[in-house]
Amino acid sequence: EVQLVESGGGLVQAGGSLRLSCLLSGFTIDRYTIGWFRQAPGKGREGVSCITTSDGTTWYADSVRGRLTISSDSAKNAVFMQMISLEPEDTAVYYCAASLVKGTTAREVNTMRPSWYDFWGQGTQVTVSS
Repeated sequence: EVQLVESGGGLVQAGGSLRLSCLLSGFTIDRYTIGWFRQAPGKGREGVSCITTSDGTTWYADSVRGRLTISSDSAKNAVFMQMISLEPEDTAVYYCAASLVKGTTAREVNTMRPSWYDFWGQGTQVTVSS
């Protein structure tokens, strides 16, 4: 059974940091592009970063570039996202997801569409207070 389980969310003050984790089971991350999305109340799901572990490439949305760092650990079958200098606008539920769709590797994309991703976690809440 394919599962993605996020953790690491919480309440943090503006300027603070958090590290999100996504543990995957039922498949190996080396075959997939793993992405992080977020969804704020009343808004659509926004792709913020993805990593293709087979070649180590990464992609970031302009809104988070320089403040988020995505990484992976193949031995743990896990993907992480370090977030620094958090802003109230970063408040959202953060989801990790996995894609096998051709043409959606981190090297190839300039955006992230939820429809490209086949498997999703349940999300973890990040709240940034001002």
